[in-house]
Amino acid sequence: MIEFFKYHGTGNDFIMIDNRSRDFKYGRDSIAYLCDRHRGIGADGLILLEDSDDYDFRMRYFNADGQEATMCGNGGRCIAAFAFRLGVTGRSAVFEAADGLHRAIITGSLPEFIVELTMADVDISGFKNDPDFLFTGSPHHLSFVEDLDRLDVYRNGAKLRYSEKYKAIGGTNVNFIKKLDENKIQVRTYERGVENETLSCGTGVTAAAIATAIRQKNKETSVEVRTKGGNLAVSFQIKDNFAHRVKLTGPAREVFRGTVEND
Repeated sequence: MIEFFKYHGTGNDFIMIDNRSRDFKYGRDSIAYLCDRHRGIGADGLILLEDSDDYDFRMRYFNADGQEATMCGNGGRCIAAFAFRLGVTGRSAVFEAADGLHRAIITGSLPEFIVELTMADVDISGFKNDPDFLFTGSPHHLSFVEDLDRLDVYRNGAKLRYSEKYKAIGGTNVNFIKKLDENKIQVRTYERGVENETLSCGTGVTAAAIATAIRQKNKETSVEVRTKGGNLAVSFQIKDNFAHRVKLTGPAREVFRGTVEND
């Protein structure tokens, strides 16, 4: 039997497993089964906490389809809270992920923590030529719309996700953005690997906030982002061809824990 924990960050939910012992035997099909909302535990993804030789821990992230993926912002906030809850770290942690190192600062207590997560610097050099795309640890198409509440995110998102433009990178996540105020936006996301709209996407709201700032010619800013699952804050500084000091802040909540057969 393997113990698991269920966490969510603004509705983006994950199966969390402490795999420092490497007892969890997994494959793509088994992870997809666990993430299945009808036959398994149900989640947007599965995250393993593993040992790191040089840092507090290592994060490995798998999409709901069982494919190991790059960075997940909400997942990164959740695993930081999970590591603190297990006593692996204190309220400050540095961990490895697929896109490099991340620092997290954790406040609050069970069942809900607030986590400030430092994201990787974002290369914006190609944004002038392609204002529809940013890579923030994961690939994101960006589309600004007016009537976001009535938009068919599944249909429109799938069309862009599987478009010829993104075929070479295996498809992309798709974010639909509505500007609400000077530094406030609303975002809905179709996630690659989940193949549906999720309640929130951390790397997606990060990309959306940076794209909004570039359009407004803001060099240093904090953007409040409204998602279906709750509110997040993204702060950063834009200098030369990069967004630096990128931070994603919001809640990470423990939902329940249980055990599952490791077969």
